[in-house]
Amino acid sequence: MTTLTAEHLVKNYHLRRGLRGGTLRAVDDVSFTLEPGRTVALVGQSGSGKSTIAKLLLQLERPTAGRILIDGEPVQRRGGGLSRYRRTVQMVFQDPFASLNPYHTVEHHLERPIRLHQPKLSRDEVHRRVLHLLERVRLTPTENVAARRPHQLSGGQRQRVAIARALAPGPGVLIADEPVSMLDVSIRLGVLNLLATLQREEDLGVLYITHDLATARHFADEILVMYRGRIVERGDADEVILRPRHEYTKTLAAAAPNPERRLSELRGG
Repeated sequence: MTTLTAEHLVKNYHLRRGLRGGTLRAVDDVSFTLEPGRTVALVGQSGSGKSTIAKLLLQLERPTAGRILIDGEPVQRRGGGLSRYRRTVQMVFQDPFASLNPYHTVEHHLERPIRLHQPKLSRDEVHRRVLHLLERVRLTPTENVAARRPHQLSGGQRQRVAIARALAPGPGVLIADEPVSMLDVSIRLGVLNLLATLQREEDLGVLYITHDLATARHFADEILVMYRGRIVERGDADEVILRPRHEYTKTLAAAAPNPERRLSELRGG
């Protein structure tokens, strides 16, 4: 079990405009904790800083200030520390087609992280693990799916492969950046339910990044609302959505689909 903590994260980008420079603060004093078996939803519009948070947590960007802790210890970038961290913290990207190499089979995509982090496994053991991962994400028959290439799969199937790839190293934390926004509405719920099931079975800490409060309420235990680089509201998912305090949260909540409210309107109530 793994606990990831972000403490007072700040990320500045320096801009050049002709002879004059400037600074853009993309993330401003952001703190939260991802605990085993719980999902935190980071909600906000495009440009609010959500994806920058993901890059910081994945160590793709270094914070200007603040720190990231794993089980109470700062992340070590030397002596294999960064490799161990990246095995522990994995990512499910927004666009499954862009994140999968069209020239390689599904088996190749799942083999690579297994071989990278467990190089002593035999070829047969790696193959068995690939098939087990495909079974875990409900892609069957597994041998048939393993031999396919991304273009031979539907959008939902490709995202399930991406989830299987994220699970391959055996992580403790999963960062899901808009994982269903590129999928048809009819299959989004199935992918979210799969993530929820895997979270419970693997006792994962999950950061679910989205602009959609409706899916955040369905999927998350806690919601953090991000606006212009800052967390402006946080709390239990139902509490934040049903009783928002910040004006920005109220705007997001009003824009979120509400079947009960729509049904009341149709009935004239």
